[in-house]
Amino acid sequence: MSKTKRDYYEVLEVTRTATSDEIKRSYRKLAVKFHPDKNPNDPHAEEKFKELGEAYDVLMDADKRGAYDRYGHAAFAQGHAGPGAGGFHDPFDIFREVFGMGAQGGAGGGGIFEQFFGGGVQRDREGRQRGSDLRYDLQIRLEEAALGCEKEIEVTKLDACTRCAGSGAEAGSRAQSCPTCGGRGQVISSRGFFQVSQTCSRCRGTGQIVEKPCRECDGEGRLENTSRIKLKIPAGIEDGSRLRSSRNGEAGIRGGPPGDLYVVIHIKEHEIFEREEDNLFCEVPVSFVIATLGGEIKVPTLEGQAMLKIPAGTQGSTVFKLRGKGMPTLNSSSRGDLMVRVLVEVPSRLNAQQRKKLEEFAELMGEENTPLHKSFFEKAKEFFK
Repeated sequence: MSKTKRDYYEVLEVTRTATSDEIKRSYRKLAVKFHPDKNPNDPHAEEKFKELGEAYDVLMDADKRGAYDRYGHAAFAQGHAGPGAGGFHDPFDIFREVFGMGAQGGAGGGGIFEQFFGGGVQRDREGRQRGSDLRYDLQIRLEEAALGCEKEIEVTKLDACTRCAGSGAEAGSRAQSCPTCGGRGQVISSRGFFQVSQTCSRCRGTGQIVEKPCRECDGEGRLENTSRIKLKIPAGIEDGSRLRSSRNGEAGIRGGPPGDLYVVIHIKEHEIFEREEDNLFCEVPVSFVIATLGGEIKVPTLEGQAMLKIPAGTQGSTVFKLRGKGMPTLNSSSRGDLMVRVLVEVPSRLNAQQRKKLEEFAELMGEENTPLHKSFFEKAKEFFK
């Protein structure tokens, strides 16, 4: 059952005779209150925010408002021929326009709201901030993805200073509240209706300064370092998968917790196999004789060779399935299949004796043993008149 839409005037908390200025003032107040960036733990905030944008979009447009006053929500139902029919603008675009922020691009407007309304990096009372997450792109072979493996990578990043243990202060030195920002880490200035918040240049957003900065890291609490990190690649991993290495990102500021390292897996193109989900595909040449008389051929797999039985009379491009010879399914005991497409190989050079024997063979064949040839020319005979 679809959810019943609320009255747009009720959504914006205005009367039906409200002026455009009254509607805009009410929208500004409610948009700030329900903006998703201000309510990260409220799953309903974004829904309310979008509802506000839709209501504002209609009531601030004279034609749409007139249609809404006459027909209600039915004025904008799909297929309605009345005035004002059409879609609604993005609620985040409306928010930026109302508050004069300009076009920023990207979904959700995140970061814009922090800049204009005093949000930012979370820190504790001592100015400690969590370190940044990092990304590392790792290329592996298809065989490694199939069997699983361990890799050791080198990452150059900011680690905690060993001299000050990440505090940024010399031994015995105390941290105190930054006098420039009052310990907030942000310097706020008013610009008309809204406030602009910028990172404090003195404490660099930590809200704290130390009496004697560490001589090794100059008070930063972090130094660039190259770390070697071991990773376990699970069997069956797919191209583009992301592995999380907890606490191997950059060190936090002033002793804050480190971020995480995210490793993005890229699987190198294979010379023989192509992968589609858990199945593998390959092409194998088969001699004209084996395709005609039947026999067994060797085919490659990721775990060695396997034998494939070729029935007599096999045509080119026939696909055979080897069950369980594909990729393992991630976090499962099941496996995909290997699909082998045979390519019938015709001899390119014949000596005189071979040619004579083949011509004799062709005379003996006639058309009885060439059903595909016969069927094609029956269908296409009108083109050969």
